[in-house]
Amino acid sequence: MGMKEPYISCALAGGPGSLADSSRRDFLSAAAALLVGLGLPSTGVAGGGQHGAGGSGQRVVVVIFGGVRRAETFSPEGIENIPHLSGDMLRSALLFADIRNEGVTAHFNAISSILTGNWQRVDDWGKFAPATPTLFEFFRKQLRVAQSDTWMIASNKALTSLIGASSASQYGPSYGANVVFPKQLMVAAVVNALRAGRTGNLADRARIETELQAMLEAGNYEGLGWNVFDGVSNLDPRARSTIEAAISNFVRSGGPTSGDELTYLVSKEVMRKFSPRLLVIIFSDVEVAHFGSYALHVAGIRTGDRLAHQLWQDIETDPEYKGKTTMFILPEFGRDPDGSITNGFFNHRSDTESTRSTWMMTMGSAVEKPGLVERPIRHVDLCSTVAGLLGCRRIEAQGVPIAEVHV
Repeated sequence: MGMKEPYISCALAGGPGSLADSSRRDFLSAAAALLVGLGLPSTGVAGGGQHGAGGSGQRVVVVIFGGVRRAETFSPEGIENIPHLSGDMLRSALLFADIRNEGVTAHFNAISSILTGNWQRVDDWGKFAPATPTLFEFFRKQLRVAQSDTWMIASNKALTSLIGASSASQYGPSYGANVVFPKQLMVAAVVNALRAGRTGNLADRARIETELQAMLEAGNYEGLGWNVFDGVSNLDPRARSTIEAAISNFVRSGGPTSGDELTYLVSKEVMRKFSPRLLVIIFSDVEVAHFGSYALHVAGIRTGDRLAHQLWQDIETDPEYKGKTTMFILPEFGRDPDGSITNGFFNHRSDTESTRSTWMMTMGSAVEKPGLVERPIRHVDLCSTVAGLLGCRRIEAQGVPIAEVHV
């Protein structure tokens, strides 16, 4: 069945006024049409609730996009920007139609809320750590997990190394994750080359690699916001070789050279060399929207769609991950509606459905039955859900386990 016909049939079947919010109506129409086209069920609750403790040997990859609206993703007009998420990946996924950010719609607080299961209200620019324990800390402390099993690899410049562990007593950095910001390495290399008058190097791929390697050798990892095996001035040899391999692939592949591309390549190398049981990846090319370029914002969405697909292919072909991994994909929040006083897609500050309500896709071993889940789920519900998948005891958090994800 072609894509046009399902949208028409869904629109005819839905009826006006069936949902309070028009953007959510459009989302459900688009999602249901896609599911019908793929032969998947559309139900209020897919599956029959959680079962068992399990979690032993399970791995989780959480992919977080920057702010994206339904209008540019799961909508009749937007699906062309997400051909993988709305196509082959959807066939085996649970698609949650209403994932809600009820906290601060700024990057550090939004991501901290997802990772802690509690709405965080700390400094927007990462000057202070989350106030309650992160998923990394619960996992490492309860199950005595090594730091090499927990990683965060992110493009977002609004984050700092403090995102990897909280300020909570009895937890903190000794139970935190490895944190790497590949994009900051790129930015630092460019700034360093410009200051030294080596502008010609920035137009030559081989010389770009030299500049990146030079920054890696400089040893100012704290200045980059990194925290890898507690190293500030020295990078663990295993981690260093991982980053070097990713830089080489990034420069020599001949492909795109965005921050998210490097973040993906570093993530891939970390998976290959360390096989972490908990990996959080944050793609932020979409945040170019703050500079007013709608075309580049949409390009960032398409890049995120492609990289999420590549990550899933990596998982499916890696024996350490295949058959025992669950991947969650969700935005931090939406963006402001067109015509708003906050300049529409530029920002994510308005208290509107366009900004607060997004979507989430779940794939892998915790998905018993693909389908569409319409009931509201909160961002803070993800932490307890992932903790259960990893085998943690029930944690103290505002969020609750998501019943449709089987533990």
